[in-house]
Parts: sequence; structure tokens; C-alpha cells
Amino acid sequence: MEALSERNPRVVSAVKLHRTQTRRKSGLFLAEGANSVESALETGRVEELFYSLRAAEREHELVSGAAAMGVRTTLVNERAAESLGETVTPPGLVAVCRQVDVPLSDILGASPQLLAVPVEIADPGNAGTLIRVADAVGANGVVLAGDSVDPHNGKTVRACAGSLFHVPVARSRDIDGTLTALEDAGIAILATTARGEVDLDEADELLAGPVAWLFGNEAHGLDRAVAERATHRIRIPIHGRAESLNLAAAAAICLYASSRVQHAN
Repeated sequence: MEALSERNPRVVSAVKLHRTQTRRKSGLFLAEGANSVESALETGRVEELFYSLRAAEREHELVSGAAAMGVRTTLVNERAAESLGETVTPPGLVAVCRQVDVPLSDILGASPQLLAVPVEIADPGNAGTLIRVADAVGANGVVLAGDSVDPHNGKTVRACAGSLFHVPVARSRDIDGTLTALEDAGIAILATTARGEVDLDEADELLAGPVAWLFGNEAHGLDRAVAERATHRIRIPIHGRAESLNLAAAAAICLYASSRVQHAN
């Protein structure tokens, strides 16, 4: 079997999926590395799997398993593997996948108990970490509200470490509309803010029912009007001298607190 070069039309069109615009038009994206590829295969989202000789030696079972499932598996040379990958040392294993995001109504229709709602999240690494945390705590979905990063961005997909395929993700540009939909679904909206009137350590009663956690943008936090619309504003107690926590750390603390209470009931 001859390895395809970086000039092959199939490789060229896959490489274009690094661009937001191409992803938007095609409904496809790239998942790089064994973790993401394995999760994508498990959920039946892979259109084609590109692999290098080195990757085939390292991940033989993954590649042969994909072929056995009827997925098109394509050997590429090292230069093609480099152009398909985005990391400094590309793993040589890249899947072309169908995008994962679902309508907000699908998530709300499943009577969720725990949602993460980052508002205008800008950093792809933070978005991926947050989706991974949501998956770890057993959250029922992540809603990217407002003008947020594309969850299919390469950095986000890598930071998710496969979780993008495990937890439902919705994109909802209209922040007000998102909050209204959450309220109409009977979900308590909790905003994380440094000046919240409820201390997280004393919030167990509020966390027992269905909740959606709002997390603000990395640079300027939650807009005041958005925080005011929440059912409650929660502050994370800081006992040391740190001024604040970054978004991913705050999300992990709040989501684990919710998960602990809900799983104790």
C-alpha cells in the first residue's frame, strides 16, 4: 500500500479543516491522537482515519479496529502526517469526524440535572478542560453561550482528551435566550462571582436540584446583567492570598461540589 503524500487531494482537503470557516461549511473537524480517535470511533463519528507508519506500529489495534468497523483507513507519509497534525510532534493519527454539537433543546429535553454554561469563553484550552471536567463529574451537558470558541477547534479537541465525544455540547449565541430556556426548563441558574451572596461551602441545599452553572469569560468574568439574572450568585471561598481562580479551576470546583451533592442523594 502506497502512502499518500501531503499533495494528495484528500489530505489537502482534510488539512483545510484546521480553519474555522471550512469546519463551519463542511460540518467536519479533525480529532488528533489516540484518545480522541478512540472516542470518536466509539461514537461512530469518523469519516476517515489517516495514519502514518509509525502510528500504525504504535496504535496497531486502533487502526485495524477502525478498518474492521468499515471506517476508511488511509496510510499517509510523514510530511502528510505533519500537515494534518497541529502539535509539535504530531502523533500521526488523525480522524476526520462529523461535528458533535447538538441543539440546546436536545440537552434540555433530556431533563438534565447538571449543566456547565461557560459564557463567551475565548480560550480553546480552557473550553476543552471544562468539557473534560463536565464529563468527569457526570454533567448532562455543556452549553457554550454567547460568542464562544468553536468546540471543534484543534486545541479544544486535544484538551478534551476524548470527552468531546462523551458529553453533549450545545452552542447558543443568544445569552438571554439561553437563560430564558434554562429558566423555562425549571433549572436553577448559579453564577460564579467573587461577590456572590452564597458561599459555595454553604450551598449544598441549592445544589440538590437541577442546576446550570454560569462561568464568565477569562478576561472580564461574567457580565453584571447576566449575573443578576441568575437564581443565585455563588462565591468560591479563598482562604489563601490568591486574588482569584482561573476559569477551568473555578469550573472544576463548582461542578465537583454539585456532583458530590447530587450523587449523595
